[in-house]
Amino acid sequence: MKSFLNNDDPARQDEPAAEISQGARLVPRITIQAFCEHSQTAQLVESAVHDRRMSKVALTTHNGGIDGAVETYKTNPTPNLIIVETSLPPQEVPQALERLAEVCDATTRVIVLGHVNDVLLYRELIRSGISEYIVLPATSQIIVTAITDLFASEGAAAIGRTIGFVSAKGGAGGSTVAHNVAWAIATSLRQDCVILDMDMGFGTVGLNFNQDPPHGIADALVANQKVDQTMLDRLMSKAANHINLLTAPATLDRTWDFEEREFEQIVELCQKAIPVIILDIPHAWNAWVRHTLSTIDEVVIVAEPDLANLRNAKNLADTIKALRPTEKAPSLVINKQGIARRPEINATEFASSVECSLIGQIGFDAALFGTAANNGQMIAEVSAGNKVVDVYRTIGMQVTGRSVSHGAGKAGGLMKLPGFLRKRA
Repeated sequence: MKSFLNNDDPARQDEPAAEISQGARLVPRITIQAFCEHSQTAQLVESAVHDRRMSKVALTTHNGGIDGAVETYKTNPTPNLIIVETSLPPQEVPQALERLAEVCDATTRVIVLGHVNDVLLYRELIRSGISEYIVLPATSQIIVTAITDLFASEGAAAIGRTIGFVSAKGGAGGSTVAHNVAWAIATSLRQDCVILDMDMGFGTVGLNFNQDPPHGIADALVANQKVDQTMLDRLMSKAANHINLLTAPATLDRTWDFEEREFEQIVELCQKAIPVIILDIPHAWNAWVRHTLSTIDEVVIVAEPDLANLRNAKNLADTIKALRPTEKAPSLVINKQGIARRPEINATEFASSVECSLIGQIGFDAALFGTAANNGQMIAEVSAGNKVVDVYRTIGMQVTGRSVSHGAGKAGGLMKLPGFLRKRA
């Protein structure tokens, strides 16, 4: 039978890198064709493309099972991966697959979807060169994981975890939270972080870290396909131990309009070299923001405890969940709690309404945050013993997969929610 097989300073590493959850391994740009015998199986395979790991994959489904695949590839080239469903008895499956092997390229991979849970059949198929045998009924997650194991992990090094912070409303403080959480991860876990300031016109990462580098993320975007790891390293500026920045130009001498996947290459290059990538995503809604939120490992919505933020956070959360149906829901941070005389929505009620996990509550302290912003410092540098530093550290632990959120902490006053939001929640 023709085979289907394809021929830092150690003293400061208080927390091993392995304890930080790795980023999802994206399947590279491959072509997959599936031949199904039942419509339910075709729907199952098609649902796999909604997984963000499959964002680069071109997948099509056809009828006919193994026989349909054989007839197709007698006159057509084979794709990178073929998925075939079979309802044949176990003793007939190897012979049917041998006919398929005769019309396939040697480098083509094959995943078989079968209806019989037979370990002897599984072993025989694997010995013959079949990449995987999945017993139906199965989930799209199982299929995606099998594909990922075949294509994304071959000799690949660990990749960095991508964490995006986005404000529910302008001025909610998403950038401040992102920068201070990055500081907490770098100082508490001794892990290298890079902060990508994606707000080209008004980004603040340079100001908040008191940096004014001559180059930054805009240069990487202008270079487009020419950017590589060496160039990206030159464009980064070092803000502190374990913290690197890709700053935004923060100028308005041109407009900053991007294609949907414009930032994709930069993020992937960062993932190959740095354990934690913090994305400071501007409060905007366009194709590239939408795509970025759908493809990163963790999304954190930062909101103030008022009605406009609640509405926007709910819209954001619902949209992100729809974009990432197989992924964890966004997390929520309530910022600027306790502003004098402002009626506030209770944090627990807020989180319940938007159906997100509440991983942090940050009180409003005008003097502390104003001093840090004006001095270009992090909160921990201005007041290391302040309780908010512990909140940032807890958020950092949560988004890096180090711990589970145990509750809300301090909460504001309770406000009755409007009827339309209660219904949506």
